[in-house]
Amino acid sequence: MMSLAARADGLRAERTPYVLATVVRAQRPTSAKPGDRALLLPDGTIEGFVGGACAESTVRLQGLQLLKTGESTLLRITPEPAPSTEDGLVVVENPCLSGGTLDIFLEAVVPPVLVQVFGTAPIARALQTVGAAVGYEVRLTVDPGEVIPPDASAVVVASHGRDEEAVLGAALRAGVPYVALVASPRRGAAVLAALGADRDRVRSPAGLDIGARTPEEVALSVLAEVVSLRPTPRVAPGPRTTLPIAEAATATDPVCGMSVAVSPASLQLEHAGSTWYFCGPGCRQAFADDPARYGG
Repeated sequence: MMSLAARADGLRAERTPYVLATVVRAQRPTSAKPGDRALLLPDGTIEGFVGGACAESTVRLQGLQLLKTGESTLLRITPEPAPSTEDGLVVVENPCLSGGTLDIFLEAVVPPVLVQVFGTAPIARALQTVGAAVGYEVRLTVDPGEVIPPDASAVVVASHGRDEEAVLGAALRAGVPYVALVASPRRGAAVLAALGADRDRVRSPAGLDIGARTPEEVALSVLAEVVSLRPTPRVAPGPRTTLPIAEAATATDPVCGMSVAVSPASLQLEHAGSTWYFCGPGCRQAFADDPARYGG
């Protein structure tokens, strides 16, 4: 079986976001122990072990929320009411725990902003250098038919007249948030005119007007424009991912009253034409045995 570390490496290579959950403190009689780890995937699937089904349910809900923001936090799961007043600590009361308290560090790992650059001119190479300095992944290509990654945040054409319309058109059809052309105002206007109705979505001249002269300064102005146009609130550090992240919608377990994530990986039961969600198998079985008792 693939180790958890190797699995995490594979997810990063695929640009798939995930949450690494690590047990840092376990108060008996919890089944988990310090050092136990698990990965939470965008569809709510949990690989690894950080506790029983009830603890997993809380990790799933909190982790999916973190994937939307790119933040990390310390999660405390306890069977006793214990409101938190500490920054960086989320306390969740879970009455279904067998006892004890779990402290689990949830670290959201999301792919960096991806910028695809068409061309190998000095400005294209400078975009790769400057982009790396700010933590972006910048991919250079000279193939006008290369598929644009579905999570690309920006496509910049810096090919000095080669296949500009084809690449810009592909980026627009792919719905890339930021599409730009590095060109003189005269040539840029001619290229944009050929694009028709979509020309208003292309930034040309590319970049903010900061008086840039060198390739590195032009690259800086382009990346500054990418930053200035990013969504608000920002999904850090990359606004798009290769896999959809399950919406952190919640449902109430009808048996224990816990909030649980509505996701394909959550425990659920179909009854009377509705889907019911549960924190653990005990609550699901109790509901199945007597739905009317719990409002079913």
